[in-house]
Amino acid sequence: MSHSVRITVLVENTAGGRGLLGEHGLALWVEAGSKQAIFDTGQGMALEHNARHLEIPLGSANVIVLSHGHCDHTGGLTQALNAALQARVFAHPGAFRKKYIRKDDGTAHSIGIPSLDENSIQEQTSEMVWITQPKEICEGLFVTGEIPRTTDFEDTGGPFFLDEGCQKPDALMDDQAMFFESAAGTVVILGCAHAGVINTLRYIQQLTDNRPIHAVIGGMHLINASLERIDRTIEDIRKVGVDYLAPNHCTGMIAMMKLWTAFPDRCHTCSVGTTMEFERL
Repeated sequence: MSHSVRITVLVENTAGGRGLLGEHGLALWVEAGSKQAIFDTGQGMALEHNARHLEIPLGSANVIVLSHGHCDHTGGLTQALNAALQARVFAHPGAFRKKYIRKDDGTAHSIGIPSLDENSIQEQTSEMVWITQPKEICEGLFVTGEIPRTTDFEDTGGPFFLDEGCQKPDALMDDQAMFFESAAGTVVILGCAHAGVINTLRYIQQLTDNRPIHAVIGGMHLINASLERIDRTIEDIRKVGVDYLAPNHCTGMIAMMKLWTAFPDRCHTCSVGTTMEFERL
């Protein structure tokens, strides 16, 4: 078994090399020992193209993990399932509910999983695994399941609803993260961190007997956050002592600038084509 976990960014808002495509979304390829995982699938326009360009064999994926049910993380699920015929899909049941965002003009826009419903996905995958509690999915890779909301400054970060009339708020309890142990501490992979970055990190530390958090990678959904929330997030990241930060996707330009200013020696780019490797514990 390999003594490292290798992560490649397949889909992200920005592309870091010639021939690669960027789109608003996220997908990561995670190689852990003899297993390969697809963590989220982007909107669906860039996944296959970027995988071919980066010589990533989507068809060899053993598992597909959905961090939550928004279309910029699930739109490429059809392509992923068509490629990885033997892959098991791990998702929270709430990811398959209808989801909407209220636009500035007051109208609703559907942002749930496009094209596929729960039944059609179950027909295409070798196994559909529902996640509400922490679970090891393969080779030392874990998902959190539902993340407790304990901070007083974090929320779901947007006008999200479960109905087209925008009367039923969506608390996004389907939001979950992936994590694994490295020699330097726990590595955390975020989809959008709708539950809150700090809520997520605190919960993972609780699950890992307070092992240090070494790295945090992915979307932090601070794009619409107040300056106070961003500053408090940075303060708590400093308290946690994170060594390696790779924010991307929905983190937001202001939060990205503040993170890079606060941690200039710890922040790393995380665009399409980026690879990261972490030695196992």
